[in-house]
Amino acid sequence: MAFRPRALRASIPLVVAVGAAACATAAQRAAVRQAPDRSSYSAFNGDRRPLTRAERTNFQETSRYADVMQFLDSLKLLGAQMTVGSVATTTQGRTVPYVIASRPLVATPVEAQRLHRPVVYVQANIHAGEVEGKEALLSLLRDLLLRTGPNALDSMVLIAVPIYNADGNEAVGPQAQNRSAQNGPELVGTRANAQRLNLNRDYIKAEAPETRGSLAMFNAWDPDVFVDLHTTDGSYHGYALTYAPPLNPAAFFTEGYTRDTLLVEVRRNMRMRQGFEVYDYGNLATNDPSVPDNSWRTYEHTPRYGTNYYGLRGRIAVLSEAFSHDPFARRVASTYDFVEEVLGFVSDNALDIVELSREADRRTTGWGNSPTTSPRIAIRSRMTTRPIVDAVLVERLVPDSTRTEPGMARGLRRTGEFVPVRMNVYTRFEPTIREPLPFAYAFAPDRFDALVSLLRLHGVAMDRLAAPAAVQVAGFMVDSIVRSGRPFEGHDETTIKGRWEASASRTLPAGTILVRGGQPLGILAAYLLEPASDDGAVTWNLLDNFIARGAEFPVVRVTHPFTGTLQPMNP
Repeated sequence: MAFRPRALRASIPLVVAVGAAACATAAQRAAVRQAPDRSSYSAFNGDRRPLTRAERTNFQETSRYADVMQFLDSLKLLGAQMTVGSVATTTQGRTVPYVIASRPLVATPVEAQRLHRPVVYVQANIHAGEVEGKEALLSLLRDLLLRTGPNALDSMVLIAVPIYNADGNEAVGPQAQNRSAQNGPELVGTRANAQRLNLNRDYIKAEAPETRGSLAMFNAWDPDVFVDLHTTDGSYHGYALTYAPPLNPAAFFTEGYTRDTLLVEVRRNMRMRQGFEVYDYGNLATNDPSVPDNSWRTYEHTPRYGTNYYGLRGRIAVLSEAFSHDPFARRVASTYDFVEEVLGFVSDNALDIVELSREADRRTTGWGNSPTTSPRIAIRSRMTTRPIVDAVLVERLVPDSTRTEPGMARGLRRTGEFVPVRMNVYTRFEPTIREPLPFAYAFAPDRFDALVSLLRLHGVAMDRLAAPAAVQVAGFMVDSIVRSGRPFEGHDETTIKGRWEASASRTLPAGTILVRGGQPLGILAAYLLEPASDDGAVTWNLLDNFIARGAEFPVVRVTHPFTGTLQPMNP
């Protein structure tokens, strides 16, 4: 049975939220602003200590950095068995804390591996204005660590990172300025970190210390499940929370399982046990009720986003997006319950989830070692051209010239009434370019320090040729180079087009760097190194000085296995 801390129910009076009713009573309209009475979240339960800053202030305020660190210290003082460490040190000198929680307690990746249990990495506050993930994760840590009965920590290792964007969290300002479409609290942090980088666009280029620290955590602990907690921006709909699996079609091993098994069960449990309606992440094309052909669309598939990135590592990843227009307390409750249900699913299916990770590693390694067995890897994709049609819960908006709410067309007012509207739902992507996984990628060692550094950050294994070797090589001829022309995250995104030539014999000199496809991160390596990738080294300008129209791309494919002496490069 999934972890269900029923004793943690809030003591304040709560009512069940409206479902798909087209006609709602006044009481029901008020109910959508609160949490269901079945929610497991213990908002004001007097016997729960310590309290988060949100709980202490009746959800008028969110935790500052000092509050988070004091809360973790309080857990230890109350006897919580946990390991606390640091993911990274920010540019402003703050440590980004992580908590390891398990029974028995572990402190190192080696100790975790000996338990043969899933490792689950839950992260909050990557966008520091989106505050409920931070509060929900702190509360859930408290309730897991201080409960004496059986719970999820008996069957997994939990890594919790409650305040990932610590610098952004401290850059507090009015919610109307930092999160204009969000329903409280009044003061929140910023979306970007202190470098003005959006950390949820940094997973490929890895320029922020927070990102580099998290990649080091991924490489060391190799979590089987990654959960990233956010708050959605945008349209008015009937879901307390929306979610997404990895959206990139190259996430062979976990996209389908996450979408069609894990999230299906979590959605059902959220409705039946917790009383919350949840759905696939997306937004309405417009909030204007007069538009007849509305649609529901998700976000991008590229691995610069954390959950998409983690899918390319062959692991389960889940995006959680609380509904920004809900009151703060309700958003904390829905996020708490969602994470609880994800942990419950992992607990119930622990052996299968561990095996899914191992199978992803075995198959990727096998494909690279024997390239003729490999499927083609999607390295460039687009939104599906074959949407599903589904009934989406949409809030009924009515004309009202006296009111304008954030994110809404002028002259419209919310009603708290929801209707199911059938529409096209775009939540999947389809490949536009697929490429085979080669035996290896190869490039000259000189002048490529930035590329080597990037591959090391991602944990990709590399070797050097100890002596010249005759191999079968395919080169890519560059036909065109296109710059985006507008700065994004400090870069001018680049796309190149061209063609792979037929494989031919070539002697590679000693010292040539090889990135083998036959490794657990072979698919990620392909996404980073393929010239036509829509989010790789080319995209982020790492190879700008080495690419030219009419010339061969500086990274070639070794298409067939060969005999030669390889020297592993130190991590």
